Amino acid sequence: METAESGQILASKWDIVPGVFHFVRVMLSHTLPDWAKWTICGLLAFAGLWEGGKWLRRRRSAVR
Repeated sequence: METAESGQILASKWDIVPGVFHFVRVMLSHTLPDWAKWTICGLLAFAGLWEGGKWLRRRRSAVR
């Protein structure tokens, strides 16, 4: 794990909420081309489905 240098400022957990709102605002605006929006949304959907599948497999194996 890397340590923070004296000139670095680390983000806190409260920086996540404005970051998510900013991300959604950019995705809904016209600043990105459509191909970039589809690519980003596709990657997020794939990651969500992958993590959901891993969670289901862990849950199913824990029940047995």
